[in-house]
Amino acid sequence: MRMDVTDAPCAVMDRLPPGFLDCPADRLVDILPGPTLFDLPGRDPNPLFVSTLLHGNEYSGLDAMQQVLRAHAARGLPRALLFFVGNIRAAAANLRTLPDERDYNRVWPGSLFCGEAQAEMARWVYDYAKRRGLFASIDIHNNTGFNPHYACVRRLEPKFIALAQLFSRIVVHFQRPVGTQAAAFADLCPAITVECGKAGAGSATQHAVELVEAALSIAHLPDHPPAPHDVDILRTCAIVKPPAEASFSFDGAPADFMFRSDIDHLNFSELTPGASFGVARSGMRLDVLPGDGDDAQPGEYFDYAGGEIRLSRAAIPAMLTIDPRAVKLDCLCYLMHRIGMDGERRDG
Repeated sequence: MRMDVTDAPCAVMDRLPPGFLDCPADRLVDILPGPTLFDLPGRDPNPLFVSTLLHGNEYSGLDAMQQVLRAHAARGLPRALLFFVGNIRAAAANLRTLPDERDYNRVWPGSLFCGEAQAEMARWVYDYAKRRGLFASIDIHNNTGFNPHYACVRRLEPKFIALAQLFSRIVVHFQRPVGTQAAAFADLCPAITVECGKAGAGSATQHAVELVEAALSIAHLPDHPPAPHDVDILRTCAIVKPPAEASFSFDGAPADFMFRSDIDHLNFSELTPGASFGVARSGMRLDVLPGDGDDAQPGEYFDYAGGEIRLSRAAIPAMLTIDPRAVKLDCLCYLMHRIGMDGERRDG
């Protein structure tokens, strides 16, 4: 059953407007009225949901979907598709999020901003998708540091892991931040976020194309656990941020926190206690927030002896970046540990 879209808080279309398939992200404002949900038919009526441009400067997902839709233009899609194109205003400015709005990947059901206009729009899209009955959900992102391509899941269930494995053997289990698209849609179907590396890289687009094509084509996702050697599962245990009032740099410029210039090369490395992140002014401390859904503080991950910022326990960082804007809008990094399908920590 489909919802009445007369009063929808976003555009809803059952076909692509002229010029869409060749339109770059920063020109979508010329052909779309705003955030848009495309409801496109396919031979299998059980739809795949794909979201792109929840962050305006992460456009590999859009490029990938345009390529997929071009490839199926003549014969039609093998599976029905709900395709959400998000923050086109931020895309026009090549920004993650505009200053006058919320992050489009923090406003989905379960967010801290329920009742606000963006959250109401996200809730409407969620309810529309729920009524359609989904096969699976994929949210496509880029990042700014040196990271392998990986998938994120909210649930350690076989179908979630199987969907993630269509993209990567590296799977990150997360509970924070709240209000993400993947977390909300996990209540509806197997749902993943995929991190495709840096925007503009051909490998990012192609990898996303391969994932979407696979998800459109397969008849079902297996409901048995993967073999342990076929998947590498990590759990986010802490989120690291400079305090809001603190200054920081990556180029040696004087600041409260002077991070090493190659810090983004540490991503997904198994760091031991003593690994250096840079130096800090006397008395300055990084904010370390819970990342696993437990409100209890995750404990001390850093030692500041002699002004050096050093890990005080083993951890695997992700999303480290030298982009100051990305740090201010999101975080410096996430810290992770290896786990099994049972959620128990695995060392080594």
